[in-house]
Amino acid sequence: MNTPGGRKILIVGPSWVGDMVMAQSLFKVLHQQHNALQLDVLAPAWSRPVLQRMPEVSATIELPFAHGELSLYKRYRLAKTLRAAAYDQAIVLPNSLKSALIPLFAHIPLRTGWRGEQRGLLLNDCRRLNKQQYPMMVQRFVALGLPAGLDITEPVPVPQLLTSPAGLQQAIADLSLAWNPDTPVLALCPGAEFGDAKQWPAQYFADVANDYAARGWRVALLGSAKDRQICEQIVGLLPPPHQGLCDNLAGRTSLAQVIDLLSRVRAVVSNDSGLMHIAAALQRPLVTVYGPTSATFTPPLSDQVELLYTDIKCRPCFKRQCPFGHKQCLTELRPRQVLDALQRLLQRVSLARDLNKNGETGCEF
Repeated sequence: MNTPGGRKILIVGPSWVGDMVMAQSLFKVLHQQHNALQLDVLAPAWSRPVLQRMPEVSATIELPFAHGELSLYKRYRLAKTLRAAAYDQAIVLPNSLKSALIPLFAHIPLRTGWRGEQRGLLLNDCRRLNKQQYPMMVQRFVALGLPAGLDITEPVPVPQLLTSPAGLQQAIADLSLAWNPDTPVLALCPGAEFGDAKQWPAQYFADVANDYAARGWRVALLGSAKDRQICEQIVGLLPPPHQGLCDNLAGRTSLAQVIDLLSRVRAVVSNDSGLMHIAAALQRPLVTVYGPTSATFTPPLSDQVELLYTDIKCRPCFKRQCPFGHKQCLTELRPRQVLDALQRLLQRVSLARDLNKNGETGCEF
């Protein structure tokens, strides 16, 4: 897409699903500042289905490198192909040195990012981060879209992913799901790419699934192929009549299908994960259980959420595996707490809909 006379910005995107969703807040702010903006995102191939749901993004450019791969010459060759686009600015969201190489090689005149990994020579708009000023990751993203020295003064716009009824119906048909329009669906997202320490116990997820299956709800278990085993474990912990109400979709769906399916569900229970951020960006009622990570750094950006966490001394530790082997930060969050949170949330959402039937509610951070 060409933008005659407009500004052209290249975003070097993050490597995680949740971070990419949160980056949409930056994209929205950039469009607020520039009336005619071409906004392209350089990102891993997996992110395309997410970016295609963001109307702020003009084009997605695949970053063809494995996580942690340097490949200096390949980065140079990719950058040469980008020179013809004549970008005015690059905003580099990852903090690594290698993520700043392509904007330099592409001869982009203004290269913006946070200071890190001694990349001051690669970024000519290299900023020092005040973590107390910007405690949330989404604030750090948005601040890079503002001129240097200008603080965030207005609420940050929240991510909002687009879906279509046709895409949802196609996903339901392709997966042979018995989701009739009158049946409520509860989505469970028991996986976490970060590590085992973030996963609420399978038995607890099963207790929640059993409660809602007993009410006549269907239960969808969502995740990647890595999550297939824990999802099978959850289904196996249910009594046989309720197993038939569970759809274990882990490893069976594309990311695009997951986004469409989440747009249909009545509520979501999730670990701190990328799917949590997708559910929030779809404004689904969401209960999230937090273990070793912080609900203040990367919370789901929605007002239809309940965040649950304990106050034990060792959290948040941000470890992939529990250093003490007990995972008490999660095991002390009992299923009853999640069920109560779901009930409160669904009642609140129902009340809000009754009060505002002619419009949609939203929130800003």
